[in-house]
Amino acid sequence: MRLKIIVILTGLCSIAGFAQEASNDFGRQVQELLSKMTLEEKVGQMTQVTLQVVSKTRGTPNQKHEVDPEKLREAILKYHVGSILNVYDLALTLEEWQTLITKIQDIATKESRLGIPIIYGIDAIHGANYIREATLFPQSISMAATRNPELVKKSAEITAYEMRAAGLPWNFNPVLGVGRNQLWPRLWETFGEDAYLVSVMGEAYIKGIEGDDNNIGSADKVAACMKHYLGYSFPLSGKDRTPAWIPERMLRDTFLPPFTKAVQAGVQTVMVNSGEFNGIPVHADHYLLTEVLKNELGFQGFVVSDWEDIKRLYTRDRVAATPAEAVKMSVMAGMDMSMVPYDYSFYEILLKLVKESEVPESRIDDAVSRILRVKLALNLFENPYPSAVLQANVGSDESANLSLQAAREALTLLKNNNGFLPLKKNIKVLVTGPNANLRSVLNGGWTYTQGNEESVYPKDKKTILEAIQDKLGRENVVHVEGSGHEKVVDIKLAADAAKTVDAAIVCIGEAPYCETPGNIDDLTLPKAQLDLAAAILETGIPVVLVLVEGRPRVITPLVDDAQAILLAYLPGPEGGQAIADVLFGDFNTCGKLPYTYPRHPNDLVCYDQKPIEMDDSNKLNPLWEFGHGLSYTTFAYSELKIDRPKMKMGDSLNVSLNIKNAGDRAGKAVVELYLSDLVRSISPEIKQLKRFTGVQLDPGKSRTVQFTLHKTDLSFHNRENKFIAEPGEFKITIGDLSVTFELVADK
Repeated sequence: MRLKIIVILTGLCSIAGFAQEASNDFGRQVQELLSKMTLEEKVGQMTQVTLQVVSKTRGTPNQKHEVDPEKLREAILKYHVGSILNVYDLALTLEEWQTLITKIQDIATKESRLGIPIIYGIDAIHGANYIREATLFPQSISMAATRNPELVKKSAEITAYEMRAAGLPWNFNPVLGVGRNQLWPRLWETFGEDAYLVSVMGEAYIKGIEGDDNNIGSADKVAACMKHYLGYSFPLSGKDRTPAWIPERMLRDTFLPPFTKAVQAGVQTVMVNSGEFNGIPVHADHYLLTEVLKNELGFQGFVVSDWEDIKRLYTRDRVAATPAEAVKMSVMAGMDMSMVPYDYSFYEILLKLVKESEVPESRIDDAVSRILRVKLALNLFENPYPSAVLQANVGSDESANLSLQAAREALTLLKNNNGFLPLKKNIKVLVTGPNANLRSVLNGGWTYTQGNEESVYPKDKKTILEAIQDKLGRENVVHVEGSGHEKVVDIKLAADAAKTVDAAIVCIGEAPYCETPGNIDDLTLPKAQLDLAAAILETGIPVVLVLVEGRPRVITPLVDDAQAILLAYLPGPEGGQAIADVLFGDFNTCGKLPYTYPRHPNDLVCYDQKPIEMDDSNKLNPLWEFGHGLSYTTFAYSELKIDRPKMKMGDSLNVSLNIKNAGDRAGKAVVELYLSDLVRSISPEIKQLKRFTGVQLDPGKSRTVQFTLHKTDLSFHNRENKFIAEPGEFKITIGDLSVTFELVADK
């Protein structure tokens, strides 16, 4: 029997306050509409189908997508579907979206009995990536490396704006899983391995998408969807949609906080983990979906399943003996909308279950009320159509410049032997490797298609090779592919070419992938790429490795001999330009690792280890730790101070220090505060990130940085699973400085 507990969570009152206010705003309208609805119309609102179901032709690079008007009418008028999602299978142009959404909403609002609009959902995870003209940004793992929540918020604002221009009001993002298994193929969709970092970036994203006041009815805001609730990001095997085993204490200290913060931030919807958690598929988990999410956290929005996952309770997970039992199990667990997505089986089954009193209509009314409230909050009843006013600024130069800035700030310099970088612009270079001259690799999955169709990428966005050619002139850049991602192409030719240049830039990493197709058995970079880099290194020519990858692929044999290593993550369409800007000194790198970069494929650990993992035999020994990242200048920290040596439970603690640019280049320092609880009843993490900020400084300039810590920053779940702070000694570490203080009980 699972332990049921009451957790003290900071801001719980504010959650309830926000929820009550939102409920009061639309409660009367929801109840009035609900009272007019038939059971069939209610169950239809809980049904979501993919665009393919109502399509005549699929979209390909050589064929336009077409909707089938009769299938569309059947979906809306016969089955009363409340939501449609996705593309089939290729991104649409803005004009195509506007035409499609107008057709859908015309039928829903003008031909259906009650005129309830459709809520259309899309995975706009790094910009509105299924609108061909939209602004795309670095993927979330890159955004985490910037340590710049304001950039995250601004990128989300642009995403919401461009979605509304197309008539798309619902974004299946942000991913709030804490990515603590580097093998996991969805790691790049997360904000990294640290719960605090994910929480801060996730909140910034939600406020950008929904607005500071969560007024999603605004013309340029949409509803966010936090996902994937809960535990999806920590599969034991590292493979997608495989079991996670997470103790209750770890769940609440590490994996739940970003979702808690998102509820506090007013997020409107949530998508459920496709996998299973401690043996229970989350789509059937009443404890997580109702007791924790809705009752404990006070979430007032609606819960949507992931792709076909209610069916899979029967077909895959074997916790339901029949399709009907799967539907009943999930709906009674707290599921409000089913991403069916290919048919109307959910509608037919649930309708029958209610008529046979297997599912109470009160549960249906609760789910539909939640869905209607979000539709009302989005202002879809008043205006369900695309915005012609917003159209002119979709894909603007200003938005592209923000994407470029984000890509630059994300790039993380892992190694720079004797200041080898930045490179001079009067040299001749070899550019080689499978990622040197592709646009798709810079963006990763969920870009125009779910795969890697190179032909659909805009040609005006530069590859790494093209950006370097622009810097140096084509005559000073030799390009040889060298290898593909998995196969050798012309390594000898590349090595021979290296002997004719001053330096080699070897661009290696991963091809694009999404979800399960990205599963791997070994984090080690494929042999063909290791062999290419090794052959170039053997020539004695200085080598810069540029890593374009969604997760940290093991490159240990190459590290010692490379002069410099630049981690680009998945920097988006402006990534080629950003990489060239950093390599040649037009931008001073400032990114910080959002995960621990492993040295060996069987040594996958995170930075916030326990003391037992730090003795000699177990000591953390990655290639680079979480938070690592070099600059072309040097920063000196001094005068770390706290405003009191003893902190009472009800107090806050103010921390300050001085930071100076002691080098000869302007640069941005990312200042990170780590906290260590030195002794407690549950073995403490060696250190945990609690605050961070960026400081831009010219050479010789200095600034005082201040942080404030509160009791909740010192708290954890104890042996009784109560959220508490224990009196005792704590240590603050910033850079190479540290200071201790004592937490004392209030008298």
